[in-house]
Amino acid sequence: MSLQKFDFTVSNLGAAKLKSPVLLSHVYGDTIANYVADDDHVLYHITLGAGDKDTKLQEYGTLEKAGPREKIYFNPDHVRAAVLTCGGLCPGLNDVIRSIVRTLWHRYGVRTIYGIRFGYNGFLGEIKNSIMELDPDVVDDIHRIGGSVLGSSRGGGERTSDIVDAIERLNLNQVYIIGGDGTQKGALKIAREIAQRGLKISVIGIPKTIDNDLSFIEKSFGFETAVVRATEAVYAAHQEAHSAINGVGLVKVMGRESGFIAAHTAIASHDVNFVLIPEVPFELEGPNGFFEHLRRRLEKRNHAVVLVSEGAGQKLMDQASQGHGTDASGNKRLGDIGIYLKERISEYFRSINMPMNLKYIDPSYIIRSSEAIPTDSMYCSRLGSNAVHAGMTGKTEVLVSLVNNNFVHLPIEVAVRTRNTVDPESSLWRDVIDATGMPVKMTNE
Repeated sequence: MSLQKFDFTVSNLGAAKLKSPVLLSHVYGDTIANYVADDDHVLYHITLGAGDKDTKLQEYGTLEKAGPREKIYFNPDHVRAAVLTCGGLCPGLNDVIRSIVRTLWHRYGVRTIYGIRFGYNGFLGEIKNSIMELDPDVVDDIHRIGGSVLGSSRGGGERTSDIVDAIERLNLNQVYIIGGDGTQKGALKIAREIAQRGLKISVIGIPKTIDNDLSFIEKSFGFETAVVRATEAVYAAHQEAHSAINGVGLVKVMGRESGFIAAHTAIASHDVNFVLIPEVPFELEGPNGFFEHLRRRLEKRNHAVVLVSEGAGQKLMDQASQGHGTDASGNKRLGDIGIYLKERISEYFRSINMPMNLKYIDPSYIIRSSEAIPTDSMYCSRLGSNAVHAGMTGKTEVLVSLVNNNFVHLPIEVAVRTRNTVDPESSLWRDVIDATGMPVKMTNE
């Protein structure tokens, strides 16, 4: 095992000198929650290989623990904070917004909190009524609904200078940005433009990616809800397939570059027979191709459920079926693998004169707009409160993350370097193979 070193140094606006209004304890064992010190850290690497027995793990990167500090940087009376949600919808957005507002208001006494509507575009002067005043009464029940009360949109983050101009005009000194990889890259540019102008404004990110693909993020919010909803879709597909002659249930779920939702759904449901994800290549035709294995499954059991990530099999589609260009967030447009597979599976079974009944389910937007399940809602609440603690202490250019079951401060620059993907040699994918009974490989090499 070769351990990689990481620099998790967190940026600060300055020394935190003000006494925090959050009254906690320094004493362990007095039944009162304790402050977190800046020298409280979490190891990133916690596992060792055969050749690493003498390794000092702290030399390979430790992360600053998140949480309330005894001393803060901002005077709560002077704080003007803003919250915005960017990118596609995701379960839990409203839960995070609610937590940020309530922590600012109740724990720190901040009374000026704005919601910026429709993501970065709300800063750019092109949307009417783009500023929404927030307080506990406004956000009290928003966790019970899906979507985002602030609205969301893609794009706009590349207009860094215009956004910072708007932040200055609003006289903000804390900005909480909820979004995924592209959003956080924009947040990093905004924070650096702020620093270049010599402004004391804290930029805190809350990572939002339903695909669970941000690096160093143990679990992104909304992911567990996505797996629950996807499992419900798989159950429906299984019932349809099981009730037909040579029934095939085909379900497409989110996962542009990583198949975490599909992998976890397959293990959770126990009804999936084939999982197709971007990280594991597969072929449709040939003696070891997907079609042949699907045919054998139907001959043996009379039904099958196929679960595919939206980013899987892009190289299989012809130019007419592939996506072109990028969306407003800079993501490559994908071809619709679900529709493509639906058509190709039907063509294949017609060509071999074998009856087959296929039902296709795409629950993507139902999942994205769903309200968060309780475990996600709890997680969102903790992410939001820890984000506020970071902002009040003067941290900037950081995400609040969960690493090794601890909330930590993660530099945005580190988080957006690469994306998390399913490792085909990992225990997760091994468990998918075991749960489905699918072949280890479906290629003809």
